[in-house]
Amino acid sequence: MNPQDLELLVVTIMPYGKYKGRLIADLPGHYLDWFARSGFPPGEIGRLLALMREIDHNGLSHLLAPLRKR
Repeated sequence: MNPQDLELLVVTIMPYGKYKGRLIADLPGHYLDWFARSGFPPGEIGRLLALMREIDHNGLSHLLAPLRKR
């Protein structure tokens, strides 16, 4: 992971699904857990979803707060 990935979480919008239009960083934990069980999609979105799931699962979402202020 590189620091730019964290910035992408607060600017990338979910392109499809139940939470289409929400920032990846704002997706609920249960939705991220569902992807973890069912499989993350391929490509950049899947990589970001997996990263956000790890952050959320480990209670580290507060680390994104300073990036949101930019």
